[in-house]
Formats: sequence, C-alpha cells, structure tokens
Amino acid sequence: MQSTNLLLEEPIRMASILEPSKPTFFPAMTKIVGTLGSKSRPVEIISGCLKAGMSVARFDFSWGDIDYHQETLENLKMAVKSTKKLCAVMLDTVGPELQVVNKSEKSILLQENAYVTLTPDQEKEATSELLPINFTGLSKAVKRGDTIFIGQYLFTGSETTSVWLEVSELKGEDVVCMIKNSTTLAGSLFTLHVSQIRIDLPTLTDKDKEVISTWGVRNNIDFLSLSYTRHAEDVRHAREYLSKLGDLSQTQIFAKIENVEGLAHFDEILREADGVILSRGNLGIDLPPEKVFLFQKSAVYKCNMAGKPAVVTRVVDSMTDNLRPTRAEATDVANAVLDGSDAILLGAETLRGLYPVETISIVGKICAEAEKVFNQDLYFKKTVKYVGEPMTHLESIASSAVRAAIKVKASVIICFTSSGRAARLIAKYRPTMPVISVVIPRLKTNQLKWSFTGAFEARQSLIVRGLFPMLADPRHPAESTNATNESVLKVALDHGKASGVIKSHDRVVICQKVGDASVVKIIELED
Repeated sequence: MQSTNLLLEEPIRMASILEPSKPTFFPAMTKIVGTLGSKSRPVEIISGCLKAGMSVARFDFSWGDIDYHQETLENLKMAVKSTKKLCAVMLDTVGPELQVVNKSEKSILLQENAYVTLTPDQEKEATSELLPINFTGLSKAVKRGDTIFIGQYLFTGSETTSVWLEVSELKGEDVVCMIKNSTTLAGSLFTLHVSQIRIDLPTLTDKDKEVISTWGVRNNIDFLSLSYTRHAEDVRHAREYLSKLGDLSQTQIFAKIENVEGLAHFDEILREADGVILSRGNLGIDLPPEKVFLFQKSAVYKCNMAGKPAVVTRVVDSMTDNLRPTRAEATDVANAVLDGSDAILLGAETLRGLYPVETISIVGKICAEAEKVFNQDLYFKKTVKYVGEPMTHLESIASSAVRAAIKVKASVIICFTSSGRAARLIAKYRPTMPVISVVIPRLKTNQLKWSFTGAFEARQSLIVRGLFPMLADPRHPAESTNATNESVLKVALDHGKASGVIKSHDRVVICQKVGDASVVKIIELED
C-alpha cells in the first residue's frame, strides 16, 4: 500500500505520468461528499456512488420535502447494506437563502439591457418583467449600482443559465434592475445573491429547526451543514439547539462559509465549528475572481492547523452534463488536495447531474494522483512548528506515531479510540499511509436503558482525510488488558489484509492505550 511518493518540487519522469493508475481498496485518502437528489437516489445508483468512493451523503433541504429525502435515505441504507460500505449523513440547512419564486415553473427569458423588477409579492407570477422573491427587505438592503446575481439552484456559473443584474431604481419594496446579459432561467428554483450586502435573516431559520427536530432526530444525522454561517454566534446557537435534541448533541456542525461576512469572522467561526465547508459558488460571486484562490489556501491552512476538516465545493461543475471534467477543473481538484483539503463536496454534479457515479470516480482518481505528490515532509514540519512546545500528551503521541510510520515505511497506522479524537489527531499530520481507526464502543445508560456509543464516532471520521473507521466488538474496551487488545488488533489486521492494505512482512504502527499510558508500537507481520 505504501506508495512511492513523488514530490512536485522534484523532476517527475514523463514515463511515470503515462503509467496507468493502479486501483486500490481505498480509492483516495481525500473523502468525497455526494449530494443525493433526482438523478442519484435509486438504490443501484447510490451503491455505485459508494463503490466509487462516496463516504458522506448530503441531503439538501433547499428543495424537496421531508418525505422525499426520507425515501432517498431509506435507499441509502439499502445501498450501505448491499455494498458493506459505511456512509455518514449530512443535513444541509436552507439558511437565509434568497430565492426567486417561480410557481408555474415556466422558463423565463431575460434580454440584455432590458429591465426587470424584483418584488416581495410572492402571489404574482414570474415573468420576463417581474420576478417575485422570498424576502421583503431587499429594497432596504441594496442601493443604486449594486450587483445582483440570479442562477439556477447550485448554478454552474454558465452565463446561459444565470444572469447579472444592476440595481437602477428603488420603488417602495420593489427593486428595478437592468439586465446585464441575455439568459433563459429554466427550472423551479433560482437563488439570488447580492454581492457584499448583509441580509438581515437568521442563520438557522424556523424551517431549518423543523427539519432538524423531525427528519434530523429520526435519522440521527452525523453532520449539520450550517448554510450562510456569518458569525461564531451562529454556530453556538445551532449547537445549543442540537443539545436539546437527544442524540443530536453528538452531531458535528460544519460552518458553511458563503459570503464576505463569514470570511471576516473566519477565525472565531473556526474555533466554534467542528469543520468548515468553503462554499465557493456563492463566495465566487462575493469575492473578486482574483481573490478566490487566496481565500481557499488561507482557509484550508487554518483548518489544517486547527485539526478540523476543510471541505471544498464546486470543483467539476461541467460534469453536471458531461462525462469528463475540463482541464481547469481537473487541475482545480488536484490543487484542492495539494492545499490540504479533507474532502471534496459534489453538489449539482451528483444532485441533478447525468453522471453521478462517473463524477465521483474521476474526482477520486484525481485526488489519489495529487496525494502521491503531496509534500508530507514539509507539511509535517509546518504543523509541528505551528503546534509549538510543549505539546499536549495526545498531540505528542499522534505526531510521533506518524513520524515512526514514515521512518519505517509502514503500510498502515492502526489507532484504537473510543471518542475518535486520537485518530483525528494522527490524521491531522497527514501520514502518507491510511489510518485505520478502530472505534471501541462504550456502554452508557440514561437510567432507563443501556446503549452503546461508537457508531457516531466511526461515521464522523468518514469526512477526515486518510481516516478509515472500523467498529470493534463492544466486548473489548479501549483501555484494557493486553489479551483483549491483541484480539481486537488481530481483527483490525485481518480487515487490513482482506482489503489488500496490509501484506506479509509489512510493518504496521499501532497507537493504543494500555492502562493510563498511551503507547506507539511497531510490528512486522509474518507470513
């Protein structure tokens, strides 16, 4: 499994580039989040997505009702059972999203240099001259000369399906705009984005709360993607809400940064959130194009140093309708990996795209190739320097395990954990080999019944780069006698051998607790 890692700083032989990629049990260390929707909800398609490398399924409540998404989730459960591949569930909130209301769902033709009025009167029908929207305060938020963007939900940036407007006049609650490019708006849902303007709506809306307290609770969601996170307070408010909903107190909150306001408060948001989603679609409108890559590199670096997952969106938009990505998109995916992203999130590409399975497969292959030239040595040194001294006990153990694994060219790191924290810390140092996180379930009681923890922790590692979970038998505690640890280790090694990650004579680094001490040991496998 140990790859011969090239470095981009070193000359790469053309022959090595022309060699076909070798398939492996883990398609890539970088994880793939797929949005399930109209084109990707049948069981056989979801099974294909899981086999191709999807490890987190995203359910987007900007469209579709609770019953629709429940049906999709039941299909996901069947696909997980048939493929025997673990998959986490992410609920994506609507948040303060501005939408054009097109009840008739007829196509709307907009001509360059003509005028169109945006009105909060949602009873009116959408036409070429009038577009009803779901927000009454737009006329108070904008001024003459401001730019407004309207596109199909999860727009792909193609100017034939989206339109730029310039505010020319304010008439009471209506906003009159000049159309900057000709387009046809097709479909039922269009989003509206006003560049660098604060929209005075709550981040967690009443509709979001209703979905979380019903669908979210029923399905024990692993991740909450908090759309339009603008302040640390948004994350605190969402966490407080989840804490009142039983098991959802364990749900991880990923702050979705979508505008300049979220960027301005990025550091404090990162401190509160469990991870960050860089929503490059909306950010690409809010920021000048030449600044987008700077934001990505800076944000991903900060997430890496904090040891929190960074998820990048909108990478292969053209694959919504095409079987191959553009050259720029393929390079973009690779650069996201080289920047240090934990996961790639696919939106329109799998939600309504024609080739969901192929898209996941191609993105996975690009990630795997980029990982081969990732400069782990430089990254490791940067991370150790950033953490500083004295290190915490756990941080010291994690970094030592990674350093040892690289020095002895181990094929895998096996980490015993009950909370998942130790395994995530090891993954933070980006080892070049997979980290198998053996999650040991813990028994807990609420005075009425006994239950095991562990499933949440295992699924939540499915969004962390290089981390591959395995649920252990609950009869084996995480801190125990040597004998029980050896039996769990045998199960983990057998799992590694069966999946082709570990072979005879390979070296394996093991990180575990023995009594109160944390131990890193190196073993060499016999025949």
